[in-house]
Amino acid sequence: MIVVSNTSPISNLAAIGQLELLQQLYGNIIIPPAVYQELINSGDTDPATLAVQTLDWIQTQPVSDRVLLETLQTNLDPGEAEAITLAVEINAQRLIIDERRGRNEAIRLGLQVTGLLGIVLAAKQQGLIASVQPILDDLRANNFWIRDALYAEVLRLAGE
Repeated sequence: MIVVSNTSPISNLAAIGQLELLQQLYGNIIIPPAVYQELINSGDTDPATLAVQTLDWIQTQPVSDRVLLETLQTNLDPGEAEAITLAVEINAQRLIIDERRGRNEAIRLGLQVTGLLGIVLAAKQQGLIASVQPILDDLRANNFWIRDALYAEVLRLAGE
């Protein structure tokens, strides 16, 4: 499966020590250069920085469709714009992205998207984790914003 990721899913999973869920679910993850830069700009001791510099299953691939990229950059940050452009270019089966505007653009372009909470639910469904609640709580403790109603919905979908 060809999967492209934006910055926040990688950085948030790395922050709570659950980055391996991405590899367990999808194998290799492809990121564009802007996402790589955003991740390494977090600082030398940041778990996401260390991950993208050392893990061979997170691969960086350049973007070539400058027209699409420039169009997307008018409304999105560089990482989101490059992730969407790369996903379109390589016909990715999945784009992992959390930001609403980016998700909407990706869907408009025909991409299949999932976010961090979708990853957590998939991990539970595949038996990779026993419970989603501790992960949701860890994400919240690390400043990943989850509305109370969405938190409750994810727990319901997970059967918790």
